[in-house]
Amino acid sequence: MRLHRLQVTAFGPFGGTQTVDFDALSAAGLFLLHGATGAGKTSILDAVCYSLYNAVPGSRPDSGLTLRSDHAHPETLTEVLLDLTVGGRRLEITRRPEQLRPKKRGSGLTKEKPYSALRERAPDGTWKALSRSHQEIGEEIGQLLGMSREQFCQVVLLPQGQFADFLRADDKARGDLLGHLFDTGRFRRAEDHLAERRRTAEARVRAGDTRLLELAHRMAQEAAGLGLPPVGTPEPATAGPDAADPAGPGAGTPRRRAAVPAPRTAEPLLGPGDEGLAEAVLEWAALAREAARARRDAADAAVHAAERAHHAAQERADEARRTARLQERHRAARHRAEALAGFREERDAVAARLDRARAAEAVAPALELRAKAEAEHHAATAGERRAREALPAADRAADPGRLAALERALREDLGSLAAARRAEARAADITAELAGLDRAAGADEEVLTETAAWLAGWESTHAALQRRVEEAQEAVGLAERLAGRLGPARRALDAARRRDTLTGGLERARSTETAARERSAAARQHWLDLKERRLLGFAAELARELRPGHACAVCGATEHPDPAPAGAGHVDRAAEDAALEAYQRAEQDREAATARRQALEQDLAAATAEAGDAPAAGLEAALRELEDSCARARRDAAGLHAAREELAAAQGEYERRRAAREEARLRVAARASRRENLEAERDALQEELGRARAGEESVARRAALLEERLTALVTAAEAAREAGRTAARLAEAGQHVADAARRAGFAGPDEAAGALLDAPARQDLERRLDAWREEERAVAAELADTEVADAAARPPADPGAGQAAADAAHVALKEAFAAATAARGRCAELDRLSAEATADARRLAPLREEYHRIAELAALAAGTSARNERKMRLESYVLAARLEQVAAAASARLQRMSAGRYTLVHSDARSGGRGRSGLGLHVVDAWTGSERDTTTLSGGETFFVSLSLALGLADVVTEEAGGTRLDTLFVDEGFGSLDEQTLEEVMDVLDSLRERDRTVGIVSHVGDLRRRVPARLEVVKGRSGSAVRHHAAPAG
Repeated sequence: MRLHRLQVTAFGPFGGTQTVDFDALSAAGLFLLHGATGAGKTSILDAVCYSLYNAVPGSRPDSGLTLRSDHAHPETLTEVLLDLTVGGRRLEITRRPEQLRPKKRGSGLTKEKPYSALRERAPDGTWKALSRSHQEIGEEIGQLLGMSREQFCQVVLLPQGQFADFLRADDKARGDLLGHLFDTGRFRRAEDHLAERRRTAEARVRAGDTRLLELAHRMAQEAAGLGLPPVGTPEPATAGPDAADPAGPGAGTPRRRAAVPAPRTAEPLLGPGDEGLAEAVLEWAALAREAARARRDAADAAVHAAERAHHAAQERADEARRTARLQERHRAARHRAEALAGFREERDAVAARLDRARAAEAVAPALELRAKAEAEHHAATAGERRAREALPAADRAADPGRLAALERALREDLGSLAAARRAEARAADITAELAGLDRAAGADEEVLTETAAWLAGWESTHAALQRRVEEAQEAVGLAERLAGRLGPARRALDAARRRDTLTGGLERARSTETAARERSAAARQHWLDLKERRLLGFAAELARELRPGHACAVCGATEHPDPAPAGAGHVDRAAEDAALEAYQRAEQDREAATARRQALEQDLAAATAEAGDAPAAGLEAALRELEDSCARARRDAAGLHAAREELAAAQGEYERRRAAREEARLRVAARASRRENLEAERDALQEELGRARAGEESVARRAALLEERLTALVTAAEAAREAGRTAARLAEAGQHVADAARRAGFAGPDEAAGALLDAPARQDLERRLDAWREEERAVAAELADTEVADAAARPPADPGAGQAAADAAHVALKEAFAAATAARGRCAELDRLSAEATADARRLAPLREEYHRIAELAALAAGTSARNERKMRLESYVLAARLEQVAAAASARLQRMSAGRYTLVHSDARSGGRGRSGLGLHVVDAWTGSERDTTTLSGGETFFVSLSLALGLADVVTEEAGGTRLDTLFVDEGFGSLDEQTLEEVMDVLDSLRERDRTVGIVSHVGDLRRRVPARLEVVKGRSGSAVRHHAAPAG
């Protein structure tokens, strides 16, 4: 990596733009960076680091507000630009931090986002943009350099003070620094991974042991009451043949455990992780299963005995209940027989009553016929009486013959009124038609009046509608004319707006063209100056091409006694070509700006030609007024169709009303003739109807009165005939029922009717008689049963005592069965838990083996294992190898700086007591042959030892990073602590770095170095900010 140019603007103490030309400083190979305290020497190094890594070295804050110079103008943005070659590629990096700047519009500040840009120089000298992404640029630079920011700050920006601290630090502090530089995090992560795996394996083993203890606890709860010792207590009895193989962690030869008195519950005496836990649990489980099986067998035997006792007691209780039931049946039968004897008289009376009812049933049909005849005769007599009451008083006592004669006379009178009825109906129709003619006359009169009024205003209505149509037609033409003017007005407005925009753009383009023209002229002048300077120093350029024994290109001589030297500020061909290229690029920019300006002028001329000089605001107002007028004309034109339709509708209405008026006049004339005819016919009918009404209000009324009298006569005659017929049927039915009663044995019909029973009463008596008879048969059968008689002969039975004995036997059976069920359940649960414990113990065995293996590896990597004699961690072991390489590389320079006296060696001895080893540093003194700690060095010795260590570390880190060549190094303070001879030796070592085409920058306040190092970069403080000055080495 070689630095070419650094440009900082408003960065740190630099208020303006300052440029550091590393190419000029690198010409001597060694240069001095000096200046007053606080001038900004370190800020130069910060700017290099910030441009590469977007961050400053160390733990200093690197926010935009912190990096920004307090001396900078508010409009000037903080920016760092670095031109460098790395990995064979010429790159340019530009960085701007996040910062505040004045707002472009208004007052106040706004936040400027961070900015990064990466460009690469092509072989033809042009720059090509690669990326503007912070992340992409960081990845690209990181891959090319092959080191982190921390490594870069330790290797390229050699901070001697930190390496002096490194010499005096303990192993842990050295390990932290080396870990950052050599990226040994993967070894530390390996340690952490092993430790995490150890914790995970330990947790799994302890979880397995906890599971075994949970199973043991559950088995102890199941085995409570069996009298077993706790888990872990030695048991002399041997487990049964079904005891599981204890293959869990710690299985093998079990150790003897101290006997402990058995507590009330068999709780485990061992905990998670104890050796022999699985074996103890499985042994105890076998003992528990054996004791539970013995308890189960005893419970099964007790169940069998209780079942036999319960069966015998139940049989005795059943026999006692059977005997008691038979004795109760005998007593009940005796009581029922006595009750039947007390009901004998009542039973005989019920039987006699049923016999009379059966005899009366033969007379029942005749009785029913007589009752029906009586009801019909009473109804007919009442109907005749009501019908005669409706007749006139003179006709109520008439016989049936007289009533028939009156009926015939009335029918003849009704027949003579038929013609009068038809005449009366016709007279009503004539009256109704005359009323209709009157209504129609009124309607026609209204039509004539309304039509006359409407037609009177027709002329003015027609004229108004005609004017609306004509006005709408004129609006159509106006809208078309205004619409034709809209397009040109809009184009004129667009052209005016474009003209105003182009006017501003043209001013900016002219300013840009002027600036480009000035830059082109300046670049051309610079190129011509360089060309002239090159021609003036062309002799020196030709002199560089001279070779001893070769002919001169100018004079042809083969000897060159006095070749022309290159003067100060000599310009070579590359500088001239670069200036020419810069001029050509500036000229191209000028031509592009001119073309842009000409294009804008042409566009402005075209827009002005179309819009003229009228302001855009006036054209916009005229366009709005034109659009409003066009919109109004279109709204008026839109009513043309409606106006035409309204005119046509009004014309049609006019024709309809004229026709209606003529039709009404014709109807009035026809109606007058019809009225005369109807009135003549009505007068003739009125004379005829007066005779037919006979004093009634109408013929219909007289006919209705005659029909009422006729109806009453017909009803009374019929009722009289019906009363005679029902009286004859009643006399016949009375004779028939008297004969039937005598034949059934009754004195008369009334006695027979009294003996009849209705169906519910008869059925009730029959049920009572059947129940008595059934009860007699049942009692006789019950007393005749041999079992009942035998039981009655035995002593009274006691079923309660027998059932009590059976219940007691049943309770004993349930208790025995529950005990047996619990014993079998306990055996099954112990078998299941034992199987689970056995399976868990077998699964836990490989986990415990894995835990022991991983725990040993983790302890070995962490330096806590007894097999790790030096107590060295894995990361420390790797870093010790790196430190050994650093010490070897540093010793090569240390021997030169110390005139062969000192050599740095790595020590892996433990730092004392219980400390760990691996990262010790000692210095070997060749003068005394002793090896001592680096903390015993003096101040000057510490400086050149730390310088040697820093240079050696740079070589090792460079090799670790993939061999990236570091052509530019910076060495920080410390030279003031050296004597004259040591300083000379140190400078020789730094000069040796220059021999390998490296550039070394020394950062120091030592005044003597300004004499020794002619190429200098001075940082000068000022009120407006610091500035840099280049002091070139004299040509020689």
